[in-house]
Amino acid sequence: MDATKLKRGDRKGDPARGFAVEVIYPGLSLGGGDSGLGAIGRIDRATVAPGHVIGMHPHRDDEILTYVRAGRMLHRDTVGNTEEITATRLMMMNAGHTFQHEERMLDHGPVEALQIFLRPRAADLEPKVQFHEFGEAVSHGAWRLLAAPEGAPLEVRAQAWVADAQVPVGSALPLPPLPASDAVRLLYVFGGEVEVGNLTLRAGDTAFMTGDGGSVQARSDADLVLFATVPGAPVFRGGMFSGNVLAR
Repeated sequence: MDATKLKRGDRKGDPARGFAVEVIYPGLSLGGGDSGLGAIGRIDRATVAPGHVIGMHPHRDDEILTYVRAGRMLHRDTVGNTEEITATRLMMMNAGHTFQHEERMLDHGPVEALQIFLRPRAADLEPKVQFHEFGEAVSHGAWRLLAAPEGAPLEVRAQAWVADAQVPVGSALPLPPLPASDAVRLLYVFGGEVEVGNLTLRAGDTAFMTGDGGSVQARSDADLVLFATVPGAPVFRGGMFSGNVLAR
């Protein structure tokens, strides 16, 4: 297993008004003409104040996993859902050809979350929204599969896999087997500090990894999100948020 640290994302939003986001385009660190990596288009890390409303807005041809780590938000959309999203109850929005939604932060402290913009295998798929109650906010000392093309609580309509784990300080957690022989991975550190390969990663850092094997060593209690994708698999790169910004 070989690991390379990616550059940090661009900071956007208005923290003084309760909305801050760091936008990570993994392909910008890897060269080539794609801002994403296979089916992984973009990863946003957001901190949003209680009471803040992100008004109704469109998505098209994006597969969006909302991964909340703190706080609670109310989701409302144009396919009839009004649902609360929390650290245990996650959501996948398969936007397809027509979709809009609104997010309202509830009064339970700031919302800290990732919005993970994955790319569908093709354009103009049927829109749908999925919810799953995981029961626990974290998976202690083991990888938990969140989303995948099949066999996961939330379906992604592309060759992409998303898992998470919490690793206690001083522990080593082996990386899971690759989901496909030609897959590559990203490791995102939501909180804490870890070592992987010859790298030290802290909260907000991302590593690109190739090859199988390897493990993550926790220097402090660490919350991790692990992505895998097959770069050569069919994917639509024209999504509204997940698409290749270098081609626009």
